[in-house]
Amino acid sequence: MNWFNRGQSVVLGIDISTAAIKLLELSRSGSRYRVESYAVSPLPQDAVVDKNIANIDVIAHAIKAALKQSGTKTKQACVAVAGSSVMTKVISMPASLAEDEMEEQILVEADQYVPYSLDEVNLDFEVQGVAENNPEMVDVLLAASRQENVEDRVEALERAGLKAKIVDVEAFAMENAFSLLADQLPDAIDNQTIAIADIGATMSTLNVLHSGRTVYTREQGFGGKQLTEEIQRRYGLSYEEAGLAKRHGGLPDNYVADVLDPFKKAMVQQIARSLQFFVSSSANRGIDSIVLAGGCSSIAGLEKLVEQNLGIPAYVANPFINMALSNKVKPQSLSNDAPAMMIACGLALRSFD
Repeated sequence: MNWFNRGQSVVLGIDISTAAIKLLELSRSGSRYRVESYAVSPLPQDAVVDKNIANIDVIAHAIKAALKQSGTKTKQACVAVAGSSVMTKVISMPASLAEDEMEEQILVEADQYVPYSLDEVNLDFEVQGVAENNPEMVDVLLAASRQENVEDRVEALERAGLKAKIVDVEAFAMENAFSLLADQLPDAIDNQTIAIADIGATMSTLNVLHSGRTVYTREQGFGGKQLTEEIQRRYGLSYEEAGLAKRHGGLPDNYVADVLDPFKKAMVQQIARSLQFFVSSSANRGIDSIVLAGGCSSIAGLEKLVEQNLGIPAYVANPFINMALSNKVKPQSLSNDAPAMMIACGLALRSFD
């Protein structure tokens, strides 16, 4: 399976999340990127459950809708599997091995590292660089995922008329997109420990990066769906109506004080709890700043609340801050969706590896 493919053709970044399909196409001239096309196509409830595709046809239909909405002509795509469904491990190997020799040796030894039978998994590896304590060895990142996680995503793309060129891992895509945020953060990111709190519809993922590399990932069941369900319950709306009202307004005056503020507090508590898990598991490493990503992070004033409660500078992610936009892209809607587009952006960047 080619997860770390280094091709030079443009791929669409397609993020299959619980609530929506997010599609992004980038081009590059010199060192500057340009957003060629993008789309967000909502998914019905239960199409994706716990990051697993429950209904391939529904996903394919939503991908088709996103393709149509975006106007792209590109037919190759990059998708990602969730971190929780991927086992990664860094192993040391002799630097003298050629790539095909390394592949043979990894296949021979892989059953030591992978808890499933090898005919049930997709495996790939990438050489990370010379091992710190031994210049004759290299660190190799091994990634393995059960085949059905990969195959369901590949098949959904195929049914929508696309070819899956690369299957990535969400945490790596997030790390890839993080490189675009460097200008948003006040200090150089070398030696900084930065937490990315990605709060989606049903899942919150905390990725901690040190000097731009992922050192910790944790997923927890918490997300914007809780707010939608509370709106639904409080105001007697259908789930769809509640979702629209949440995005576009039109709720009674007591909404902010009675529903939105308590949800924002719960979200800050969730971030604080995830950070506590990290700090207690690492060698007393503190966090220098927090980047808020995912659909929920566009809720107004969230970063101020995080700063006040946690005493750590917080920023809302905008990977497009220095990009040019094609005339197909509406700046206002891209800016609204920006925090939720981090994974799609990391996937689209694979065009330029």
